[in-house]
Amino acid sequence: MRRLLEPKQYTSWAFGKRLRDAGLLGSMGTVGDCYDNSMMESFWGTMQLELLDVKEWQSRAELAAVMFEWIECWYNLFRRHSSIGMLSPVTFEEQYQASQTGH
Repeated sequence: MRRLLEPKQYTSWAFGKRLRDAGLLGSMGTVGDCYDNSMMESFWGTMQLELLDVKEWQSRAELAAVMFEWIECWYNLFRRHSSIGMLSPVTFEEQYQASQTGH
């Protein structure tokens, strides 16, 4: 069975041209760059460990609500991240904004 989307389609010259023609910049790195998705892989791995694997969810709606709550009420507000000096994303943003305005 032929796969519908081959990985090479995402790095082809034609695909890159379509992005540029639309005024977009692709987020792809260089060939073999192992750091392209590390931040998102870390995020999904953390969500899997801390939320998704802790119980069986009764419905997609329940899971969607719990995922939203985890991201907006815990991950962004309180969970500290080593990549931003052990601050939460919200605290990091607040400090950054204050440094830009001089407050």
